[in-house]
Amino acid sequence: MKPQRTFRYYYIKILRLQGDPHSLARGLTLGVAAGIMPIMPLQLVTIMVLAFILRANSIAAILGGFMISNPFTIVPQYYLAWRIGKFIYPVDLSWNRVHEVVEFVVFGGGSFGERLGAIGQLGFESIAVLLLGGMIMAIPLVLIAYPLSLRLFIAVRDKRRKKHVLS
Repeated sequence: MKPQRTFRYYYIKILRLQGDPHSLARGLTLGVAAGIMPIMPLQLVTIMVLAFILRANSIAAILGGFMISNPFTIVPQYYLAWRIGKFIYPVDLSWNRVHEVVEFVVFGGGSFGERLGAIGQLGFESIAVLLLGGMIMAIPLVLIAYPLSLRLFIAVRDKRRKKHVLS
């Protein structure tokens, strides 16, 4: 499937979501934030727990996470998180080692425990570098995603109401 087609598919799914625009926008923003974080085997769990705590729409959160974190974007995301994190918190961490772990976690097919073990073998400082880079990348995305998605969901709601009144 082409990236444009995949993006359009998720965009249409998002437009069809029903619910409170604020909850939908919180959910989508939460998904974007969790999707950009380099926590691949734990993204869905993180999204579901935070969606419950923040009273965000969980389906919007999952869709937002999948739009940001997918096979087309995962390696560049981790690379950028590694570069940013290493710039701020310089440690001896080669991109080759990170890339091997990312490839195993995303495409390796091991069990959940094996995937977590592979990440754990990177070491605390390596994980800290990636998480720091991911958090820094998440900040501007969150600041952009919430107001834009809120405007989108309000516009969709208003369009539905107008269509319902006319029919």
